[in-house]
Amino acid sequence: MISGMSKPILAVDIDGVISLFGSEEKPDRAFTKLELVDGVPHLISLPCGERLVRLSEHFELVWASGWEDKANFYLPSLLGLPEMPHVSFDGAVAAGGAHWKLGPLEEYGQGRAMAWIDDNFDESCYVWAEQREQPTLLVPTETHRGLEEAHVEALRQWALSLH
Repeated sequence: MISGMSKPILAVDIDGVISLFGSEEKPDRAFTKLELVDGVPHLISLPCGERLVRLSEHFELVWASGWEDKANFYLPSLLGLPEMPHVSFDGAVAAGGAHWKLGPLEEYGQGRAMAWIDDNFDESCYVWAEQREQPTLLVPTETHRGLEEAHVEALRQWALSLH
């Protein structure tokens, strides 16, 4: 049984949250780094590392991305993060919606409060969040901006409100 004092989970997507895309503007190289992941270029938002470190004071962080265990190979050294557990989607990765993540996220977060930051929620995600017995917060991002300071503050306030 999980203690009522345990931290809530923060499920962290990568594409559109840490790996930015879709901007018409030239990226600011002071805040981004182009990284090849399995031969595919990703524009990594460098401020995300420090933001996630701060969020780890209030949450148990877990990768919730089709990257799965690849996230720990590439991102901790780039962003100054420790390795984090990841949700296994067992080949359920699908384009076009976040709904394919719901079953594995529910199983991973069973009995725990959970926040989930992602760029690709659909209506089924909001229905799922409303119907969960545990407190659940969905935090949508814009793919070209990713995890921003306002998200960090909203997540922090939400985690504090659970106590």
